Amino acid sequence: MVLGALVSAGLPWAHLVNGLKRLKLKGYRLRRQDVQRGALHATKVDVVIQRGFQRPLSLSRIHRILADSTLPDPVKAQSRACFDRLAEAEGLAHRVATRDVQFHEVGVMDSFIDVVGGVLGCHLLHVTRVTASAVNVGAGTIQTSHGLLPVPGPAVAALTKGIPVYSDGPRCELATPTGVALLRTLASEFGAASVIETAAVGYGA
Repeated sequence: MVLGALVSAGLPWAHLVNGLKRLKLKGYRLRRQDVQRGALHATKVDVVIQRGFQRPLSLSRIHRILADSTLPDPVKAQSRACFDRLAEAEGLAHRVATRDVQFHEVGVMDSFIDVVGGVLGCHLLHVTRVTASAVNVGAGTIQTSHGLLPVPGPAVAALTKGIPVYSDGPRCELATPTGVALLRTLASEFGAASVIETAAVGYGA
């Protein structure tokens, strides 16, 4: 959703696609389509995974992949901060040290594109401030590789600590760990360090 919002806000599609090539990852492609949700028109961006990593990734390996990329230094640093948040939350959820958290082969590929694409898009648009409404975390349960979990899951619960949340709508997951970590990272970088406010994610140049 963040990638779609950035493209709708004016990020040229070619700049996003070519910019992500600087991450030097293969095994995915981006797909863009115009959609309608109720009375609203929107841009939907899908990350189509063709081949994941051969084994789970540690946080240190994620740091190395970012360091070895040719992305701008601010994009590397903000992406690293987002993955650090994710690893800390997953570590709390599974009661392991942050350095021992393992990111799943296919899921981490998707997370790489979502996180780096979101940060890169803001960088290319010269964003100066990011704010958001209270986060709708959803309700019910979700099937995961660790079994059936309540919504919000443990990682989302950890990541949303200290910010306004609510539960409304269908009984499903409406806020993912990657999405919340990215939102907190962008709001911290481009807004008040621990404040998420206003009616929607905003982009300003």
